[in-house]
Amino acid sequence: MDGIIEIFLFLTLLTIGVLAGRANERRHYRELEEAEEELRDIAVSNRGSPGEAGTFSGGTLVVGSVVIAEDYFKRVAASLKSLVGGNLRSYETLLERGRREAIVRMKREARRLGAAHVVNVRLETASLSEDWSGRPMFSAEFIAYGAALVRKP
Repeated sequence: MDGIIEIFLFLTLLTIGVLAGRANERRHYRELEEAEEELRDIAVSNRGSPGEAGTFSGGTLVVGSVVIAEDYFKRVAASLKSLVGGNLRSYETLLERGRREAIVRMKREARRLGAAHVVNVRLETASLSEDWSGRPMFSAEFIAYGAALVRKP
């Protein structure tokens, strides 16, 4: 009987954790969409300069970085999925959110400088595999950087 209660408790907590994680992920996606819409006027390019290069000055480095970590429930889902193989969708969403958040933060810094464009944009990712206590976990740092150009008066 105790074993059944423990399994029920585990499944209940797992369900609550999954639902809370999904709600948090949906909230983050909404926040990203709002921020991306707000910053839509700042053009981003991986090329050297916008078409009308003579109308801009600056070239100040702007950086946006974020560390996104898995939650326990993503780890459980990924472990179960890895038994049968296939895409780890829970990690794909984590990586997508990290990239988008880094770009939003870079664009916010560009906005603070009054920039209209960010050129030579690069996106770097570093995998971090342990938490502060040395336990294995998945987290990744995302860094977006580029040169902010301000339109000449």
